Amino acid sequence: MPRQAIHSDSAPKAIGPYSQAVRAGNTLYLSGQIPLDPATGALVGGDIAAQATRVFDNLQAVLAAGGATFDDVVRVAIYMTDLGHFGAVNEVMARYFHAPYPARSTIGVAALPKGVAVEVDVIAVTAG
Repeated sequence: MPRQAIHSDSAPKAIGPYSQAVRAGNTLYLSGQIPLDPATGALVGGDIAAQATRVFDNLQAVLAAGGATFDDVVRVAIYMTDLGHFGAVNEVMARYFHAPYPARSTIGVAALPKGVAVEVDVIAVTAG
């Protein structure tokens, strides 16, 4: 099955040898997004809610470039350096998704790229 790299200028450029997303058939695999401002490449400051909002906005831009929306997302993986932020990140996520919600894992990790507190990746399945 051929793979197609997906790119959005409205999301941060990859900071390594990977694509923002890859489409394989009707499935879109998005790389993890961290709270980087796509216009400046700088980390977004503020509390965890502000950072998570930037992460989900970045994901939304990549989904759109792949012809998808959050309604097409079937799987979410959230990585956090402090699981004490679980509730705040849930509140942000709830602004982007509605029932039926995608499957999800939340994983506590020791560190994330650039020292950020949260990273999220998703898998979406589109109609065509």
